[in-house]
Amino acid sequence: MLPLFQFVLRRFLIIPISLFVITLVLYGGVMLTPPEARADLYMPKNFSPYATPERIAKIRELIIEKHHLRDPFPVQYFYWAQSILKGTWGYSPSLKEDVLPALLQRTPVTLELTLWSMLILFPLGMASGLMAGWKRQGRFDQLFRGLAALASSMPTIILALVLLSVFYINLGWFAPGRISVVLGPDLFKEEFLTYTGMLTIDSLLNGRMDIFIDVLKHLIMPVFTLSLYYWATLGRVTRATVVSERNKGYVTAAYARGLSDSGVMWKHVYPNVLPPALVTLALSATSILTGAFVVEIIFNFNGVSHIIVSAMSSVPDAPAALGFTIYSVIMVLLLTFLLDVLQAVFDPRIREGLLHS
Repeated sequence: MLPLFQFVLRRFLIIPISLFVITLVLYGGVMLTPPEARADLYMPKNFSPYATPERIAKIRELIIEKHHLRDPFPVQYFYWAQSILKGTWGYSPSLKEDVLPALLQRTPVTLELTLWSMLILFPLGMASGLMAGWKRQGRFDQLFRGLAALASSMPTIILALVLLSVFYINLGWFAPGRISVVLGPDLFKEEFLTYTGMLTIDSLLNGRMDIFIDVLKHLIMPVFTLSLYYWATLGRVTRATVVSERNKGYVTAAYARGLSDSGVMWKHVYPNVLPPALVTLALSATSILTGAFVVEIIFNFNGVSHIIVSAMSSVPDAPAALGFTIYSVIMVLLLTFLLDVLQAVFDPRIREGLLHS
């Protein structure tokens, strides 16, 4: 148990070191922009258009001095890192609020999309990959490979637009947004308590099955759009692992002992399929969590992606863009850490290596 704890501790300590190096590089990129251009981001919105150039230049210099925009890189990074540690992550001119509270407010939306996508893709990806690999060259295997190739080649934005056109515009079955306009006002009533910010969970905790069903209907299209590509990836990895494992000697020995197909699959093959599947799942979760902005925008989900859209839609907003990037980096580092832990727990080869290291 001690080697496993030391392994987990070493992996955890990599997170702050990696975050420090990455933020140094990110802020170094921001400093390539001249101080005057960055100072214009903080100009008052109600500033008189008739102000003289001298007055504009004076206000710009005051802003540069206030935000330390002309100081050396270590000094600027120090003040910016202070805002990170204080929990503000800087002030966003486009959002008109501090960056971190804005990110945290929208995180449950993106997290709900991610969790439901993983809840769909993992069992379906594992089941289809296991069946296709076990019955290689069979009808199901051929069907799976064809669907997986189609899913992998379909761009997310095209799939989302097709789903909207078919199931919303033509059939009227599913609508964009998180909840219908009829039930939406109920979320702001005093009797509806917010526990997590994820509507599927909060509706169940409030005993509102009508809201739960309505939210699920609104999740169908974005979740399908997000999970389709990663279902194909997970299924392919699982299928390839099953095909490889089935040709090994321990499978032949298991059959020689009189085990059935299901016994060989679940007792011998499945434990060796699970570690690479978990790696694929963790990488998929990282991609979904940090790359869901296209789906959130198209299906009108006001998630974390709203931050980067606001930062780039009007005036360039360096604090919001940096905050979104750091948020994504932290999510990737945490999920990578979780991936390492899961590998150490479920992969006997890694556990064996830890014992002899």
